Amino acid sequence: MLRVQVQRPDKKLAGTAKNVMNQISIPNKVNLSAPLARLNRGFTLIEIMVVVAIIAILGAAVVPLVMDRPDQARQVKAKQDIKSMEAALDLYRLDNFNYPSTDQGLEALVQKPTGDPEPANWKDGGYLKQVSKDPWGRDYIYISPGETGDFDIISLGRDGQEGGSGYDSDLSQLSE
Repeated sequence: MLRVQVQRPDKKLAGTAKNVMNQISIPNKVNLSAPLARLNRGFTLIEIMVVVAIIAILGAAVVPLVMDRPDQARQVKAKQDIKSMEAALDLYRLDNFNYPSTDQGLEALVQKPTGDPEPANWKDGGYLKQVSKDPWGRDYIYISPGETGDFDIISLGRDGQEGGSGYDSDLSQLSE
């Protein structure tokens, strides 16, 4: 804030513009403490309440949209799991010239399987770190040879039973 002080003009200097300009004195020091004090005061309770209200409104609008989709998210995860196991099975076949049998199962991707067909060039460390359960907590079903191709990987969906529709439908590598 700039302060201007006007001194009382002398009688002999009064009347000329030059003399009036000489009468105006501007102090050398400008008081900057007032704006700095306002910057250091922090937030008021009302400002904090407004921010909390805005966050609450946004949360009330977004949370129902997200909470209505857990079953859809589980289906997407199951499809991604199946695709990664399918890729690991293809690598297994490249190294060992065939897919693991149904008896050897998906565990053949983690630990060297025993039994027939014996893997000729099983990769140390495996093809997956672990075989996960489906998003509903059940094991994936592996069938080799499969009904639809060289193998089938199946999740029975939300209901855990064959067939079904919607979120209860079975998921496999052929599911879209």
